[in-house]
Amino acid sequence: MELKRKLSPKTVFVGLYFLFFAVYLIIGLRPAEAVQYEISSKLTIPSIGLVSDVTTLELRDGKLDTPDTIVGSFSNAENKTFLIGHSTTVFKELHKVKLNEMLKYDDKSYRVTSIDMLEKAKISMSEILSSTEKDTIIIMTCAGELLDGGDATHRLLIKAVSE
Repeated sequence: MELKRKLSPKTVFVGLYFLFFAVYLIIGLRPAEAVQYEISSKLTIPSIGLVSDVTTLELRDGKLDTPDTIVGSFSNAENKTFLIGHSTTVFKELHKVKLNEMLKYDDKSYRVTSIDMLEKAKISMSEILSSTEKDTIIIMTCAGELLDGGDATHRLLIKAVSE
């Protein structure tokens, strides 16, 4: 006598559930592919332990896309470089930088000459990007209260001039 075993609908459902769950874990939990940036230089701020690669950014539709974990640079004027980064990653400790501290960018030494926190709406990008007589960098990151979409109410701006 031969016994035939029938699978109950509950057993089939549980089996399919575990199969789909295993596939989800394999596909859904893969690490995101890292964005590869072309590295143009390095920024070092010893007082906060920052050493970051810097990539050159291009203006697209009037905006600069900030890299997730490194510094981005933009320049369209003589002797002025604009550096940006996220306050939650690369510039997490930037608020601790003090006046007259030294930093290094693109193998040159710079002294911090001003530190300002401005409302986002009151920032003049044409002024920030205007040319200067001495090599100058402007570092900017989000500050103030967090807004929806990862933005913030203010910007921390640090100006440093070459020695």
